[in-house]
This record gives sequence, structure tokens and C-alpha cells, in this order.
Amino acid sequence: MKAWAICNQKGGVGKTTTTVTLGGLLAAEGRRVLLVDLDPHGSLTSYFGRSPDAMDGSVYTLFERAAGGVHVPLASMLARTRFNGLYLLPASTALVSLDRQFGARDGMGLVLAHAFRQWGQQFDHVLMDCSPTLGMLMVNALAASDRVIVPVQTDFLALKGLERLMHTLAMIERSRGRPFAVTVVPTMYDSRTRAAEEGLQNLHARYPAQLWQGVIPIDTRFRNASRAGIPISHFAPRSARGLQAYAALLESLRMADGEMPAYATAAPRS
Repeated sequence: MKAWAICNQKGGVGKTTTTVTLGGLLAAEGRRVLLVDLDPHGSLTSYFGRSPDAMDGSVYTLFERAAGGVHVPLASMLARTRFNGLYLLPASTALVSLDRQFGARDGMGLVLAHAFRQWGQQFDHVLMDCSPTLGMLMVNALAASDRVIVPVQTDFLALKGLERLMHTLAMIERSRGRPFAVTVVPTMYDSRTRAAEEGLQNLHARYPAQLWQGVIPIDTRFRNASRAGIPISHFAPRSARGLQAYAALLESLRMADGEMPAYATAAPRS
């Protein structure tokens, strides 16, 4: 099982879109994919028509029971989507109180890592949509991840968020004794604007080792797919240029992880 954490310490950069699109592409291949919503706002949960205000079983349930030493069966928390192979561990708005309730307890930074070891045979991939806030949820995601994927919009403020996350990763790397595998993904790229081009050049200059060489272009079909609650891989499987870019990203991630490619690796810039 591969576990990928989709992180950035800034909102609105495409974390949920990246999580859903990569998950949809993997599920379309016949992989069993678990999407984990680690944001109290519940954008990923809402994408699939669930309300984070009304979840009986959720990520919060997992942490609450772990704090009490109680094992929770995955089936009691899992929300099925209507897409074959795509499963959701939803968020609850109660996650906002997680650090205050359980932050001082020993072992709470490894709840997800322990859970994934138990569930490893049930899924091929786990994709975690992370909160932008540094706290227990992000620490858990990083501890449980094989790779950190960082969507970053090509503008000045988003680059500042990337700087904060890279600083966070460096601090955690020192404590865990080994580096993270990091892939920085330029998102919402609009070649018509000077700001986007300058932002992309800045990324190439500052993060050459971590930066994916393609870009995710602006594509209105992401918004349309989100409104319909359908991964773009199912909503517009042949016509979306954004989907083609994500397919190229997926192949790049596979190659970085030592897997054989399944798609062509051309990464369009537009």
C-alpha cells in the first residue's frame, strides 16, 4: 500500500482537487483507493455529497477511540462512494477540537500510521487531504506517508505557504532521522499571466530537486466536476486538459516510487 499526503500550509491551492483526481485515476485502473479527509472544513467529504456536520463514523472517531485504547473497525467509519474502487474516510467538524482534547496524550502522532498498517491489505493507495494547519492531523499524515505531494498555486502568496511547509518538513525530518520524498506540483497555472510565469520560474529556481516538471493548468471542468460530485476522471475522461496533466503527474509519481508507468508521461503546459 502506498500512502500519499497532499499538504500545503495555505488553503485554496488545489489539495482536494489533487486528492480526488489522483484517486479517481487510480480507481479507474481497478485499484482500491482510500481517500482520507483530514481537514475539519471537510471539503473532500462534501465533494462526495456527505456532510462533515453529520458524520457518525469519521476520522475523529478513529482518534477518539485511539485515545481511549479502543480498536475501531474500519467498516464502521468507511463511507462508500458511488465509484468502483474509491472509498472515503470522512472528516467531521469535531476535528477542530482534536489538538485541544488529545494533543497531550502519548502516541497520538502515530494513529494513522498504526491504522494503515492494519488496513494495508485492503487498499492499494491511501491519499490524505490535509488541513493547512500544523497540528496533530498534519503530523499524523506526515508520519504515515510514503510521499508528500505539495500542490502550490503559481502566485506569490501560495509560494509563501510552500516556504512554511518546507520549514515544517525540515523540522520533522530532523526528529525522524530521514528525509521526506516530496513532490511540488504547480497548480492553477495560467500561461497568459505574467504572475503565473514568474511564479513558476521561482519554483524552478528554489525547489529544482522537488519540483514536478509539468503544470496543472486552469480548467473550468474541475469546478464543473466538483459541482457534480464526480472525479474529473469520470466526469470528462477524454476532453479535460487538466485531467491529462494529472495523468502525467501520476506517472511521474509512479516512476519516482519505482513503479512501471501505465500512461504516457507527456505533461502539457498551456
